[in-house]
Amino acid sequence: MKKPRITLTLVDQLGSHGCHRGHTIGDTFDFDTQRGELCPMAMHVAFPYIDILRYGGKLPLSAAGDFRFCCPDADVINVFRIDAEDPA
Repeated sequence: MKKPRITLTLVDQLGSHGCHRGHTIGDTFDFDTQRGELCPMAMHVAFPYIDILRYGGKLPLSAAGDFRFCCPDADVINVFRIDAEDPA
């Protein structure tokens, strides 16, 4: 079974401070090739969701119709979208 391609995109920031890693809205990361560029705190939150998607599970959708998670830094609160693309 081929695993889906996972992309993480920063779509919003709810906190009052800028990201400590310099991430800005619109930044996109390919999980397979760029995971080292993503903030470790955000990756820590993302990984269980990615694991679910990689093994055929489904995630609950947000009000926007996609799946989102937040970075755990209360001063920053970056909001990321996870997209899974079926392998070719």
